[in-house]
Amino acid sequence: MPDRINHGWRNDAVAKVTGAAKYADDLHYPGMLHAVPVYTEYVHATLIAIDMQEALTQAGVVTIITASDVPGTVRFGQIRKDLRILVDDKIRFHGDVVAIVVAETHEQAIAAAKFVRVTAQPLPTVLDPEIALSPDAPLIHEEYASNIINEHRIRRGNIEQGFAESDVIVDHTFQTQFIEHAYMEPESAVCIPRDDGVIEVHGSMQHPFSTRRFVATLLDLKLADVEVIGTAMGGGFGGKDDTAAIVCARTALAAKLTGKPVKMTYSREMSIRESYKRHPYRVNYRLGVKCDGTIQAVKCRIVADGGAYCSVTPWVTWRSTVQCCGPYVVPNVHCDTFGVYTNNVYTGAMRGFGSPQINFVVEQMIEMAAEKIGMSPIAMRRINMVRQGSETITGQTLDTHTVSMEQALQVVLDASDYERKLANCSNGNPEQAEWYGIGLAMSYRGMSLGAEGKDFCAAIINAQFDGSVLLEVGIHENGQGSESAFIRLLASELGIPEHRIRYRRSSTATIPDSGTTVASRGTLMGSGAVVDAATILKTKIASIVASRLSTIPEDIQFFDGNVSARSNGNAISFADAIAELYQQQEFPFAFGVYRAPRVSWEEETGQGDAYFTWVYGCQAVEVSVNATTGKVKVLNVVAAHDVGRAIHRERVLGQFYGGVAMGMGYALSEQVKATDGKITTLNFNTYRIPRATDVPEIQAIILENRDPVSRSGAKGIGEPTNELMAPAIANAIYNATGQRFFQLPITAKSIVNALHREAAHAD
Repeated sequence: MPDRINHGWRNDAVAKVTGAAKYADDLHYPGMLHAVPVYTEYVHATLIAIDMQEALTQAGVVTIITASDVPGTVRFGQIRKDLRILVDDKIRFHGDVVAIVVAETHEQAIAAAKFVRVTAQPLPTVLDPEIALSPDAPLIHEEYASNIINEHRIRRGNIEQGFAESDVIVDHTFQTQFIEHAYMEPESAVCIPRDDGVIEVHGSMQHPFSTRRFVATLLDLKLADVEVIGTAMGGGFGGKDDTAAIVCARTALAAKLTGKPVKMTYSREMSIRESYKRHPYRVNYRLGVKCDGTIQAVKCRIVADGGAYCSVTPWVTWRSTVQCCGPYVVPNVHCDTFGVYTNNVYTGAMRGFGSPQINFVVEQMIEMAAEKIGMSPIAMRRINMVRQGSETITGQTLDTHTVSMEQALQVVLDASDYERKLANCSNGNPEQAEWYGIGLAMSYRGMSLGAEGKDFCAAIINAQFDGSVLLEVGIHENGQGSESAFIRLLASELGIPEHRIRYRRSSTATIPDSGTTVASRGTLMGSGAVVDAATILKTKIASIVASRLSTIPEDIQFFDGNVSARSNGNAISFADAIAELYQQQEFPFAFGVYRAPRVSWEEETGQGDAYFTWVYGCQAVEVSVNATTGKVKVLNVVAAHDVGRAIHRERVLGQFYGGVAMGMGYALSEQVKATDGKITTLNFNTYRIPRATDVPEIQAIILENRDPVSRSGAKGIGEPTNELMAPAIANAIYNATGQRFFQLPITAKSIVNALHREAAHAD
């Protein structure tokens, strides 16, 4: 096969750059109606009445739908069924939707929504999760008798003895913020009631199968009566799971009730107001270490603001709990984690899924402890980092794959010239107007869902008579390039050019439920299924053509567009081989499956094999900080991550670059702000994501240690590059300014305030 590693081919590139690709909002059908959500100004209130009379008289209005019109149930949730697709009892946050206006045009629906009158009895709001935990706090969901969504714990060793044997104890509290996913394309859905009774759903969502469950539940339909068809997507980053499914479900409801195609497309303001965010964390962290650098004990308490609904808070906070000590061996651990209801916007999946928050804590605590005992932070990391055969804090032995933590650290140290540059840091030198600092952070990350859920994926290969191939995988293309990666992998397996393979976009009617495209599982799970299907197909082909090539099936190879015998060189083209199968009345069709190895978990103690495999990464960041304004400029980034096997190198690099840019925003500028529970940063003019000009040179280093438990050898990279930026930047800012920051984002204002506090203290 020709070397296809070093080019950036992508199957959907032409359609996307020419504008030919059809996103959900681009879809139009004859007689299509338009729907919009109706919000209220309440944050927490008992719903009394919805007056629609005046709204129904507005131009173009066809109908207005409330919870009373729902044939199924309005309550849904992937874990707890507490989420109201339409409000039926009380309003729990400012983004709750009480009704849907359906009109002939989008503009008419928007105009009429203003005439829907809602009467409600205001209730006390609870916006602080610590207050929500108090026994006398108002309840967000009365049926649960508590505002605690979930609890997780780690109990390992003897925590008291661990601290007693420590020479130094470091104790601090950290706070992180609400974060918006900031995908380019807001939520959009188009639903069509088909003649065969099926509701057809096209939408901007990253989990077609959970969307199907949302729709079926709301409409009281069988799953087989709902077909969700993926469309081109303008990003998701974990944000197009619950909210996108809800938008699809409401649109499907409108289509079902009106009998016509219906479209619902959110404005940016609607999207930010209603969609779930990354959880803010408050973390109390205590770390004990001996003078020789060995960590003896960690005690932490994590409180996550879950907002008004559960969503996937238990899964997010579980990952934080499992990884609460970072990539370090710690003999004594006591961790309590709480997900908590409040009247804030609810929180759910987002790139990193509970890791960015806890990494921000751990990777600063390591450096602070090292400073206390007078040791290099790098030396302390080397002493405590996980290695081959290490046991994690949950009791899992890391022996099923290459533990490359030390490799990742060393590669970054070398590539960034870290030790030399560290000696040049300003450390708040009053003689300098522009400070310089370098910092790093490292992590290990459990791959895929882990003990959060059952994990398996399907792929279908359907070779055609002319030797062209249809490929379908149960992983959704969110814009990350998974289709291209799977095509490239299959081309390599079958020994044919990529252009002979057509990717067939998935539908819930054509391939089994393969789970959501989250948790860096897309390539790992999907590629395993592709390899399995390819193996089945090749075995089938070999058994048919072997005699024609005067050999045995085991001697057959697939190479350079041919099916050939290794022993005698006899060969036929791949297309002729497929034709031969048809002549022999054998379908060149294969259904492949990848089933993740089993994991285990003991909830009471927090012990078990949390994930079937792990990835390792390290990132170094250089910054300059203006000593007067506090403005931070990221100068460059070096990132090294072990991906197992880079199936599509350019797509892997894209995940590096995107994760780094996104992590910069988390560290330095992004924050969803609210006043009395109402979000005030409702567009990108006030919600500050990094611009292209803010993103520095990024040196991406791909480490490859093929993972034996992965059928393709590949692992995921969607999240690791994102989860390390905040702690690496925080450590770099410390080395530049001499100031530690325990709250995100670290803005210019927070830096200036810290410097002023220090000056006042010195006086």
